Amino acid sequence: MTPPSRAELVAYLVRTGIAGHVDTPRQNNLRHYRRLCHKDPYYQFGLTFEHEWQFDEVLALMAKRCGVVADEAHQWGIDTIDPDRTVDALDAVADRLAQAAGRRERVMFATGHPKNLTETYRTWKSALESRGCEIVTAAAGYSYEVATEHPPNRRVLVWKEGVGFVMDGGSPRHSHHPFAMRAALQTLAEEEREWPHLVIADHGFAGAAGEAGVPTIGFADCNDPALFLAEYEGKLLTTVPLDDGYAPPEYRLLAAYVLERAGLA
Repeated sequence: MTPPSRAELVAYLVRTGIAGHVDTPRQNNLRHYRRLCHKDPYYQFGLTFEHEWQFDEVLALMAKRCGVVADEAHQWGIDTIDPDRTVDALDAVADRLAQAAGRRERVMFATGHPKNLTETYRTWKSALESRGCEIVTAAAGYSYEVATEHPPNRRVLVWKEGVGFVMDGGSPRHSHHPFAMRAALQTLAEEEREWPHLVIADHGFAGAAGEAGVPTIGFADCNDPALFLAEYEGKLLTTVPLDDGYAPPEYRLLAAYVLERAGLA
């Protein structure tokens, strides 16, 4: 695949809806912002915040960092992600991947969106691995119960081709929970193995890593403010704004752009 220029990538993001006018509804965004302000753990991704965030402050930060509509009166319908902010963040990702490759760092990849983002992470994982980076995994088989579901279900941490995610029975599952990443880091410590120099993740995997002090790159949709707040407070290196619900092939151009800029193509 020929890597796109910045302008070509911006146009592609808007055309597909990965950025620009996105499918994530405005009312859903605002509801999630309020739930985070109410300290709902499901929307905090395992993070704690120094600032006592209020709804208007979260909306203002999301407008600045993600590109959602800043007007609080806009309550319903379409919301937006600024594609230039997406590409700015991807540039930062590429620069950090280049650094990781140059230093042959230990890197961990994990996702709460296994049906969407796993392929992108594996593409970058393979590029780093080929440059001598160690891909870190830990705590395979760790499980936890999701008590809010009826009946309660168990999630099990698995690692497939170097990327961690949770499964329920035989199915990969979407997850906001921080528990699997916490278990992975705890297991590394108990086994006297060094923590990764860098984590690339989303949802609770990214939140828990950032909360633990591991340098972390996160990916987040416009209805998930926690990682953007964490970046603002210094717990994440970068948070990439994008619609995270697309099929894996839709992200291939984005992945290629990052590898080209990083010198890893």
